[in-house]
Parts: sequence; structure tokens; C-alpha cells
Amino acid sequence: MIRGNFESQLDRMVKSQLKKRGIEDTKLLNAFRSNPRHIFVPENQKGDAYSDRPLPIGEGQTISQPYIVALMTSMLSVDSKDRVLEIGTGSGYQTAILASLAGEVYTVERKRSLSKRAKNVLSELGRDNINYRVGDGTRGWAEYAPYEKIIGTGSVPEIPESLVKQLAENGRLVIPVGGERQQRLTLLIKEEGEVEIQKKSYCSFLPLIGEEGWKET
Repeated sequence: MIRGNFESQLDRMVKSQLKKRGIEDTKLLNAFRSNPRHIFVPENQKGDAYSDRPLPIGEGQTISQPYIVALMTSMLSVDSKDRVLEIGTGSGYQTAILASLAGEVYTVERKRSLSKRAKNVLSELGRDNINYRVGDGTRGWAEYAPYEKIIGTGSVPEIPESLVKQLAENGRLVIPVGGERQQRLTLLIKEEGEVEIQKKSYCSFLPLIGEEGWKET
């Protein structure tokens, strides 16, 4: 799966973009090593697959910067027994990282073409603990709730109430919250029916379109 100089690029990405920025969890770093980023990007982007930035993947969407994927995943504190809900499958790269760490991943994507492409790539990688759905991710996936961990890979003006309701007791939810151009990574922790909200790093994500997110223009 890792051919030519991609192996050295992947190793350099993990060391310089993740470890040097404080991502030290061995399981998380190994998840990045076992999910080569170049297979998740279009052919014309493969030369930049290990660059320190997001890349276009079609349908007006992007694959996130590796460090942001790592940071959000570390905020979730994913355990091998966790059921994780991902809002926004996109390229499937974040999905792959989650599937390498969690027991089961449920991922929702609004664009059917992206969901199909991601499923094909993830199947080739042998990730068989992923469930896919095409639909409005801002409303979650109530059928299989509750989830120990929930992650949103696009921005919302406010945390969707449906996602809070579908979060398990002692669960963690990570999502970018704010305006259309700038947001803050936000961690929500649910304990004894109460929620604690922690605002973290500033960031800039594309919007999550849906009933409890941004409206389509």
C-alpha cells in the first residue's frame, strides 16, 4: 500500500507534523502509520499527500491537515471498546484513524459520491468495523445511539442538540464551533446528565450543512 518514497514521507510526517507538536500517544501515532494519507487523496494530489495542510478531494470538500486530525482524535481519547460516531466521512482519512483505535465506527456523509469513494478505500485497507450512512449528519445516527465518542469534521454555529442527546454518559464530543470563517475546536464532556464545554484551539473548517448546522446557500 505504501510505494516508492511515500513510506519515507509518511514517517517524516509523523515525526515532524505530529510528534514535534506534542502528539505522543503511541497507539495514535501507529494509527497514522497504518493509514497512508496518499490513498485518500485524488491522483492529482498524491504528490502533496504528506504536506502539512488540507487538500481538495472534490465536491467542494477537503481532507484535513494531519495535525488537526491527530489533535481532534487525541481530544476524544478513543478506547478500543468505544462506539464512535463521525459526522462527515469526507475522504475517509479521519474514519480510518478512528477505526484503527475504536471498536466500532458509525460515519455519516451528506455527499453520496464521497461516501462511496471512502468506503471503497477503507474496504481495500481491510477496515471492517465501519458502518456507513448517507444523510444529514447534524442530526446524528439515532438508530445506534448512544455513542461513547462523537466527532464532527465540519464546523457548526452551535453544537447540534441531536449529537448531545446521542452521546453516552461519560462520553466525549469534539467539533469545531463558531463562525463561517473561524471556529474553535470544542470539547463537550457529558457526566451525570450534565455537560461540560471546553473551548480549545482556533481553527477553520468547511461548514457542516444540515438541519442543525449551516443552511445550504
